Amino acid sequence: MFDNLTARLSQTFRKIINKGRLTEDNIKDTIREVRKALLEADVVLSVIKIFINNVKQKSIGHIINKSLTPGQEFIKIVKQELILAMGESNNNLNFSTQPPAIILITGLQGVGKTTSLAKLARFIQNKYKKKILTVSTDIYRAAAIKQLEILSKQINIDFFPSFHYQNPIEITKKSIIYAQKKLYDILLIDTAGRLHINEILMNEIKEIQNLSKPIETILVVDSMMGQDSINMAKIFKNYIDISGIILTKTDSDARGGIALSLKYIIEKPIKFIGTGEKIEQLEIFNPERMANRILGMEDVLSLIENIENKIDKLQVKKLTKKIKLGHNFDLNDFLIQIKQMKKIGGLNYLIEKFSQKNTLSKNKMLNYDENILTKIEAMIFSMTPKERITPNIIKGSRKKRIALGSGTTIQDLNKLLKNFDNVKKMMKKIKTGGISKIMKGIKNILPKK
Repeated sequence: MFDNLTARLSQTFRKIINKGRLTEDNIKDTIREVRKALLEADVVLSVIKIFINNVKQKSIGHIINKSLTPGQEFIKIVKQELILAMGESNNNLNFSTQPPAIILITGLQGVGKTTSLAKLARFIQNKYKKKILTVSTDIYRAAAIKQLEILSKQINIDFFPSFHYQNPIEITKKSIIYAQKKLYDILLIDTAGRLHINEILMNEIKEIQNLSKPIETILVVDSMMGQDSINMAKIFKNYIDISGIILTKTDSDARGGIALSLKYIIEKPIKFIGTGEKIEQLEIFNPERMANRILGMEDVLSLIENIENKIDKLQVKKLTKKIKLGHNFDLNDFLIQIKQMKKIGGLNYLIEKFSQKNTLSKNKMLNYDENILTKIEAMIFSMTPKERITPNIIKGSRKKRIALGSGTTIQDLNKLLKNFDNVKKMMKKIKTGGISKIMKGIKNILPKK
C-alpha cells in the first residue's frame, strides 16, 4: 500500500542522512519533498500542514543525540511524527462488561465488513480464548447472512441464525437474549452495508447501537477509497459512537494516505488492518511498525535504535573529545570501537544495514569473516601498552610474539597495521559524515574470507 510513498521518502532521506547540521536551509528542500510525497499519497491537506509544521519546528535547533548524525536524527523526528499522525498503539479490545461483551461492526458495502468480522472473531478466539457468537442483521444484501454463517463455520465459531424477512432490531434483541442464556463471552453483530450514506440505514444502525449498547463499535474502512473513506468515516462518526477502525485491503496498491489521515480527522484509533483475503490475514495495527514501513528504512531505523540502546555514550563522548583535541587515535581506542561494534551486532550486521537500498552492493559486501573482530581483539590484547599506543614500533620479533600469542598469522597482523591509518581517518568522519561513511570505507580495512 505504501510502495510509492516509501520510494519517495527513501530517496529524499538518503540525501540528508549525512548532513552535518540541521538548519532551516538544509532541510528546506527535504521538507518540500516530504510534502510532495504526502500529497501524492493522498494524505488530507490539513493533516499535511500540521505534519510538516511539526517536523519543521522539531528539527530546527534540535539537540542531536551524540550517537547519531543530524540526518539520522531528522529521520527519527519524521518517524515520531508519523506515529503521532497514526495514533499511539491502541488495539486493545474492551471486554470489561457483563457478558456478553457486544462488538458492533459497521461500514459501507464492499469494504470487507463481513469478512473483517470473521477475521476479528478468529483473532479474539485465538488470543483471548473467548466463547463467541456471531449474528448478521444485514437483511438487504443477498446472501449476506449466509456468508457470515459460512465464515463462522470455517473458524469453528457459533452463528445465530437470522432471516431476510426479519427486522434488524428484532434480530439484535433475540441474539442478545440467546447469547446471555447460553453464557457467551462475546457477541459480534454484523450490520447492513450500504452503497452510499443512506439516512434510513444510518438511523437503523444508530437504533441497533442504542439497543445493544456495544462495548466496541468498529468501523470498517477500505484503504482503496482514499479521501472518500475519510468523508464516509466522518458521517458515521456523526451518527454513532465509534471506538476504533479496521483498515482493509492494505495489501493493495492504494496510495496509503488514509492511514495517515484517519486518526487526525475522526480522532479514533486504527485497531487492526486487513492484509489479504484469507481469514487469518488480520493484523494488530502498530503505528511504529507502520511508520518504519512507510519510511522504507526499517534497517536504518533499527540500527539507530540499536545504537541508542547499546552504544556506550560515555565512551563515544571521550573518543570524540580526543579526536577534536587532535590526540592520536590508537589501538586502545580501536579495541573499544571493536567492542562497541560487536555490541550492535557485528560487522556484517552493519554492512547489511547500509548496503540495502544503497550504492553499496549487498552481494559484494557481505563476504566478511565475522571472526575477524575476535582476531583483532586477540592481536591487540597480545600487544604491550606501548605497542598499542605507538603501533609503528611493531617490527620483526614483536610481530612473531603477537601473532603467536593471539593465535593468528603475521599476515593478519600486517593487514591490521597496514590499514590502521585508514581507520584513524574514518574515525574522524564520525563528526561530519556519520557511521554510514565509515561503512562505505570499511571494506578496505578487514580481510575477506
